[in-house]
Amino acid sequence: HSKQRRDKRRSHDNATAPNVSTCSNCGASVLSHHVCSECGFYRGKLAIEKKETV
Repeated sequence: HSKQRRDKRRSHDNATAPNVSTCSNCGASVLSHHVCSECGFYRGKLAIEKKETV
């Protein structure tokens, strides 16, 4: 088969960019539907208590 046919088939195989939003509590970048890794909040509520590192 031709390169054109191969490339047409592969046109949908590209990688999609992750859905990134901002945390409503601290403003950090967060993946959608994930707990914020900076402050531990999810949907406006504390989900994980972060331990302070010294």
